[in-house]
Amino acid sequence: MKRRTVLKSVMALGLAATVSACAQMEDGDDIVDIAASNPDFSTLVAAVSAAGLVDTLKGDGPFTVFAPTNAAFAALPAGTVDSLLLPENKDQLVSILTYHVVPGNVTSDQVVGQRLDVATVQGDTVRVDGTGGKYGAAVRVNDANVTAADIIATNGVIHVIDKVLLP
Repeated sequence: MKRRTVLKSVMALGLAATVSACAQMEDGDDIVDIAASNPDFSTLVAAVSAAGLVDTLKGDGPFTVFAPTNAAFAALPAGTVDSLLLPENKDQLVSILTYHVVPGNVTSDQVVGQRLDVATVQGDTVRVDGTGGKYGAAVRVNDANVTAADIIATNGVIHVIDKVLLP
């Protein structure tokens, strides 16, 4: 079991080193553009739009976004997403979405082997665990696994997660 965890950590470090070697370019896509171009983030993009956060996440940043997939949103109790997208629930939606955003660029090479409490834009902290652990993921954020790391945007970095983080 430990061998698998070590292998995953080494693979994550190799990926992080490769991606970190690529400098962010001004002519690339921002966080919103990258999310909008990936069909696995259609629910996230709809939520960001409904919350009025598109312009913010297209801004200079840098931002680190822990981006839940459509499957992560679908795993919430029935009707939750539809309810959050209603105009009267905008404040709650903004709170949830900004809980997924950390100021600055946080790449996987900065957290592998560490456990950190990181302040979010929402104001609370998330627990980033880069020690592997018994669940097998190389990096976890609260109880979500990072399934793809270090997607570099012109204004930050995206890490794909398999659960919606709730403040």
